[in-house]
Amino acid sequence: MAQPTYDARGIVLRKTKLGESDLILTMLVEDGSQVRAVAKGARKPASSFSSRLELYSVADVLLARGRSLDVVKEARLVESNERLRRDMEHAACAAPMAELLDRVTQMDLESPRLFALTCTALSSLGRVDASRAPLICAAHLLKTVSFAGLRPSLSVCAGCACDVASAERSEVFVSYREGGVLCSSCASQVESQLVPGEVVAWSKALLCSTFSAIEDMEAGPSEAFAVLRFCQEWIYEHVGTRLKSLNFLFTSGLF
Repeated sequence: MAQPTYDARGIVLRKTKLGESDLILTMLVEDGSQVRAVAKGARKPASSFSSRLELYSVADVLLARGRSLDVVKEARLVESNERLRRDMEHAACAAPMAELLDRVTQMDLESPRLFALTCTALSSLGRVDASRAPLICAAHLLKTVSFAGLRPSLSVCAGCACDVASAERSEVFVSYREGGVLCSSCASQVESQLVPGEVVAWSKALLCSTFSAIEDMEAGPSEAFAVLRFCQEWIYEHVGTRLKSLNFLFTSGLF
């Protein structure tokens, strides 16, 4: 009996070797769910899959349903995003974006905004020069956790909902466990730490801005890395993992 098939447009988040020549692909598809599928013979140089299903590429695929993993039957490249694999700085900033999506997406759990967000972010990352790549990465991480239902409170106290004007203060109380910034009264009652007000202000700006606007922001790697460290702590608290690719970015010396 022929296996039922279906079409999907997906972003390749991860590739895992299987056997001598196959690959298991982890993809984010248009409805925001995760699909894992086998691309048979994809590691052979002559395979049509090898150039169409690279990391961070967008492809239209025909998939056959399988018992545990689906099988890629056909693939058509939509967007290569080649620069994200060719340049070390861009690759290092694309990796945390893909790793976080791999962690927060699930099979059959739809979140359509994640796909459009990521397509836009990858295109933006491919346009900017290396010095601005960490800023695009930080913006994508913040927006991804927000679309996944884990948005940090950056303007009002996570405890009592009073306004917290981070841009006007040198330091702001933050509780990753409680959900974001805190007023001094609430901070005295729970575990919290002081974070530079500039970091919270930049995080809020990235979260609320489009990628085209972010590309024009006057911010360098130092501001981006401060936000990325905020993201790493937030992800650890709410997703339960520290992104290995983000740790590499911090220690690589690329910026």
